[in-house]
Amino acid sequence: MSVQDLPAVNATLNGLSALMLLAGFVFIKKGNRKAHQKCMIGAFSTSVVFLVCYLIYHFNAGHTSFKDPAWFRPLYLALLLTHVLLAVVIVPLILKALYHAAKGQFEKHRAVARWAWPLWMYVSVTGVVIYLLLYQIFPQG
Repeated sequence: MSVQDLPAVNATLNGLSALMLLAGFVFIKKGNRKAHQKCMIGAFSTSVVFLVCYLIYHFNAGHTSFKDPAWFRPLYLALLLTHVLLAVVIVPLILKALYHAAKGQFEKHRAVARWAWPLWMYVSVTGVVIYLLLYQIFPQG
């Protein structure tokens, strides 16, 4: 595997994270705390691996940019902006939700998770969409 493979790896990790987030949501709604916990730890772990791979890629490959088609660039940049901003915002929310869950403070966990989960899901799904736009639908190379 080379550095050039990392965007596809990152999209896969984002997709796996989204699937685990969705499964975790379903499990907690059904009252299955153990399965929910495993899914959320899996989503967190996958997101951490994503972040490491993302940093390795951008440290080695540098900046990527969306140029063509020019008519779509503003839409892409709006999507990218919301993705990046929310990716930064969710980190402390995720850590806080995990902390409260680990301490058995489930009311506090639930209060944070109500915000963290949809934002995390958005970031995970838009990560896949950004990959598809940049490398598959409108390849910039």
